[in-house]
Amino acid sequence: MTAANPDEQDAQDMARLANGSDAALDDLMARHSSKLFHYLIRSLQNEDEAADLAQETFVRVYQNRAKFDSRRKFTTWLYSIASNLVRDRYRWRARHPQVSLDAANEDTGGQFVDSIAGLAHTPSEGLQQEECAEAVRCAIGALPEELRVPLILAEYEDRSHAEIAEVLGCSVKAVETRVYRARKQLRQALAPLLHGGSFP
Repeated sequence: MTAANPDEQDAQDMARLANGSDAALDDLMARHSSKLFHYLIRSLQNEDEAADLAQETFVRVYQNRAKFDSRRKFTTWLYSIASNLVRDRYRWRARHPQVSLDAANEDTGGQFVDSIAGLAHTPSEGLQQEECAEAVRCAIGALPEELRVPLILAEYEDRSHAEIAEVLGCSVKAVETRVYRARKQLRQALAPLLHGGSFP
């Protein structure tokens, strides 16, 4: 007997969960918690908050297990829940501006860090690589939420524009526009790096 593909396995586990098998949640978490956690770190730029919201996301999965539509892809539903929690967290931060948005975490970089860090050519440029990585993290963190979240889903989570649209509850065209604008703003923010400039 062939093993179910990941989407089918997710659907089966959600059916088990809805039928009272709490162990199914453990199986879902084993498959998805690591990637979800990294998505949340990149979105929030804060490891502690990411851990909290990863846990809360799976709490919401459990609470809404009977409402899951098996015709939907589980990961799309999962990231919709997580993205809503991110949105709520940023609203909370706006009301509590003393909360730091800084995060020097290696998981917030992704492909941008890889590509920019590759600009260094010798081991002596290691410090410059670290500065590049930090600049990228800061640039991503400075993006408005409506641009940052779709960019992260596209660049780091490798989600299609159609799936991002479903996650965020908007049109595919809106996703394309937001990702384009996010990349444009990042290029502008990182222009000194990309053109051999120095850091402040």
